[in-house]
Amino acid sequence: MKIGYYPGCALHGSSNDYEQSLRACLGRLDVELAEIQDWICCGATAAHSLNHKLSQALPARNLALAEQQSLDELLAPCPLCSMQLLKVSADIKDTDARAELSAIVELPLEGRTRVLNLIEIFQKVGLDTLASAVTTKQESIQAACYYGCLLTRPPQIVTFDDPEEPQSMETVLKALGIKTVDWNFKTECCGAGMTMADEDTVLELCHRILENAQAHGANCLVVACPMCHVNLDMKQPAVSRRHGTSPMPVYYLSDLAGLALGLAPEELGINRHFMEATWPA
Repeated sequence: MKIGYYPGCALHGSSNDYEQSLRACLGRLDVELAEIQDWICCGATAAHSLNHKLSQALPARNLALAEQQSLDELLAPCPLCSMQLLKVSADIKDTDARAELSAIVELPLEGRTRVLNLIEIFQKVGLDTLASAVTTKQESIQAACYYGCLLTRPPQIVTFDDPEEPQSMETVLKALGIKTVDWNFKTECCGAGMTMADEDTVLELCHRILENAQAHGANCLVVACPMCHVNLDMKQPAVSRRHGTSPMPVYYLSDLAGLALGLAPEELGINRHFMEATWPA
């Protein structure tokens, strides 16, 4: 299966361990990632506060490039990138808006590329296929699935799961034979991009998330967002020093899937995380 791929800035930068993980995991499932040639930043958190038209044009250009390169489906693993691409996909359903953005980016734009996140890629592969591909049972894992703010929001744009009580990540892990816990903070904010500007707030929010997961029997967190992973993994030693939180590994969804599919932690980049992992056990 060939899928278009938009890595965004994070997966080619500070979160390149996430790219290593998803490429290894999806490769085991015979999913070929065709990276958009000449892609640019989606605008992330800054563009919309500076210039609305710019915040549309940046992701619009990436969609136009995907169309030009015959990529009808596009994986955007970062929820912020995915949301930006989905928002402009909705905007260009309007004929006038599509024509204006096409003129700005100087590329034809039809709006025919479908944007997907990692969970949707696993759904596309098929839960039965996932289950049949499992080679290494992860019986010791009790995972708290953490969706964060943007993976299922805003609900008028992101429609693949319930925005307040999502279950799609749990369903994927269940197919892989991995147990999950029911807990209260799966869609709470981790502080996102405030990690540099307001570390105190980030540490408090991450403490609440980690504490609630542990209180409900989890021995690890699983995420599908590079920024969530940065805050909950890299900042966790600081959280522990301030609040006394017990250590908890933080995995990308592709990490746990890859382990179940028989990949070694080093192949997935798990050994590069800040919080030490103890699986497979």
